[in-house]
Amino acid sequence: MTADQIRSLQPALAALLGVFRPCFKRASSFGHWERYIVGLITDLKRKSIEPIALAAGVAVRTLQEFLAFFAWDHRRVDTMLRQLVMDRHGVEGAIGVIDASAHAKQGDKTPGVKRQWCGERGKKDNCVVGQHLLYTDNDPHNPFTCVVASDLFLPEEWANDRRRCREAGIPDEVVYRPKWQMALDQVEEVMGDGVRFSWLTFDEDYGSVPAFWFGLDRLGQRGIGEVRANSRCWPTRPLCRSTQAAHASKRVDHVCRYSPVFTRKTWRRITIKDTTRGPMVWEVKAARVHLVEASGPVSQPTDRQYWLIVARNPATGEIKYFVSNASANTSLPDMLQVAFARWHVEKWFGRAKEEAGFGAFEVRNYTSLIRHWLSSRMAMYFLAAETQRLRGKKSADHPRASGRCREHPGHRAVATSTPLTDPRCHVLQLLSGTQ
Repeated sequence: MTADQIRSLQPALAALLGVFRPCFKRASSFGHWERYIVGLITDLKRKSIEPIALAAGVAVRTLQEFLAFFAWDHRRVDTMLRQLVMDRHGVEGAIGVIDASAHAKQGDKTPGVKRQWCGERGKKDNCVVGQHLLYTDNDPHNPFTCVVASDLFLPEEWANDRRRCREAGIPDEVVYRPKWQMALDQVEEVMGDGVRFSWLTFDEDYGSVPAFWFGLDRLGQRGIGEVRANSRCWPTRPLCRSTQAAHASKRVDHVCRYSPVFTRKTWRRITIKDTTRGPMVWEVKAARVHLVEASGPVSQPTDRQYWLIVARNPATGEIKYFVSNASANTSLPDMLQVAFARWHVEKWFGRAKEEAGFGAFEVRNYTSLIRHWLSSRMAMYFLAAETQRLRGKKSADHPRASGRCREHPGHRAVATSTPLTDPRCHVLQLLSGTQ
């Protein structure tokens, strides 16, 4: 990075945050938000409220109350962030990635905490789960990504205990919703704010639910997502409605293995993308099928057809099943490239937890949690936007900045004289594409 690029980061952050100044009633509240976001970007060991407040020279309780109770319109900030993403980074081929992220937590006071599946630990554990929607331009060389919606998944036992919810500051309108329903609501909300996706992609937790597909159809949104092997469909419309096995829906893995709509086809080799280890190649077959529409005592096939795709990795033998509501003339390679774009959100979660304290919340208040996630997302947006800008000027393999990064002025604390200190050296390296 050049000296000019380094010097450009501080005013760039000030200019970005200044866009959101109308969302804050008081200058002091806006100053707390600036300090909090700078703290999330810096190299503090822990990026929760207390260490950020101590490093910035602010009373810990003040910053706690800023997140929980101070009057600022975080919903408007969220809306404006989405509009900013579209204004500055909107592209015709944008992809939305739907996913949930779990954060292991101790105790029982954090809003939504429960013993449930925790992907962070790879097992059931005490954790908080968030439902998220990511926007990406899917650029193969310099991708831009930003999470445009985040909501707390509220387990049923929490939703049924409204007294516990009120103690945690959870509004009465926040109730239990399955993750697939939360995802549909998020898609509809961000579309109302002007966000447009060419495609959505997601894992089997969403793709295996027929009602989720019907929701996407209602929104007019194309999608492709994994489904479980035991998901059901009809390869051809049954002759009659009956409970007999001959007329019942079939498992998708059995359809792909035994149905003539697949056995009559030959495997097609498709290169998904080029990687540092060489081309990613999968063998695929695809056919149009009917999903299960569960209306009445006997399930019936949908009137419209959907894509069912089976993909196998010739190197590992791994098999995946995908469904898509794209039109019949849609390119199969195009669909597969979208289906394998979920890595964007996995990479975003990893970087957000490491670089912007996404999972470092230590709060007992619902509003604090939502505002923490929003602030972390804002920090990640800044890093992504500056990464894209600077990589556009210098290639990603540019040599590292000086190894004396620990001698960067003020690297140990957030300065108290102004909330907008220079970002830390490890952040500068990230922006320059050297990490």
